[in-house]
Amino acid sequence: MKKINHEDFMVSNTIELSKIPTTFDLNESEKKIEKELEETREKLGELQDTLYAHGKYAVLVCLQGMDTSGKDSLIREVFKDFNTRGIIVHSFKVPTALELGHDYLWRHYIALPQRGKFGVFNRTHYENVLVTRVHPEYIMGEHIPHINTVEDINDAFWDKRFEQIRNFEKHIAENGTLIYKFYLHLSKEEQKNRLLRRLEKKEKNWKFSAGDLKERKLWDQYQNCYQDAINRTSLPHAPWYVIPADNKPVARYIVAKTLYTTLKEYDDIQEPELDNKTKANLDLYKQELENE
Repeated sequence: MKKINHEDFMVSNTIELSKIPTTFDLNESEKKIEKELEETREKLGELQDTLYAHGKYAVLVCLQGMDTSGKDSLIREVFKDFNTRGIIVHSFKVPTALELGHDYLWRHYIALPQRGKFGVFNRTHYENVLVTRVHPEYIMGEHIPHINTVEDINDAFWDKRFEQIRNFEKHIAENGTLIYKFYLHLSKEEQKNRLLRRLEKKEKNWKFSAGDLKERKLWDQYQNCYQDAINRTSLPHAPWYVIPADNKPVARYIVAKTLYTTLKEYDDIQEPELDNKTKANLDLYKQELENE
């Protein structure tokens, strides 16, 4: 199998999404790829146990992508071997009335994983510079001071919002959260195929929404917004990874491998040692239990 180098997918310079492939050939069968994924996620699960015991880092995994890009199934397949007490998944949909009563980052901040745990954001705080940028009328529901009409939402508004997001990520990174941001890079043709499967297969009908077709017509606008967001916010402490997503098993494997390889670089993540007194009396404690 072709070796995965996570740096090949990490955004460290300005990118153009239209020039980045949506496929990646691992030169291996799908069965072998799924086997490699299984082995990698098992090792990820063991690492998560150590992270939980260590209790000093949190890991935030952010997933973004166009409709049908495979976010839900990726979460299911990559994190299948995690202890459920060590991972929390949040799927951010249309803000509720309660959430709209706070600033736009509030609902994301309170969902952050605590130290020792993984948090997965299925759609993220970036929706606030993606869907709202394509549909600026949605901003009006946030009741922001001095934003009275859509015309008030100008370039300066978006510049400020990007600055706020960068500051948010810098703050949580400096306080022990390891941030991974994955953009599942899907081709328009593959999205068409996946939407058709939702219509053709009865068991997948429930996934289809007529709104998907309306948003598909705005494909180019979304691509421009994603590109701008990635270029403005991919930083060493919070990098973006552009993952070719036309093949789901390949995308899942690349994400799992990236997480495992980079997290292993934190050699300070170790299970805590017992204090000297407890360590010296292990045989005594064992004997006490055996003599009950």
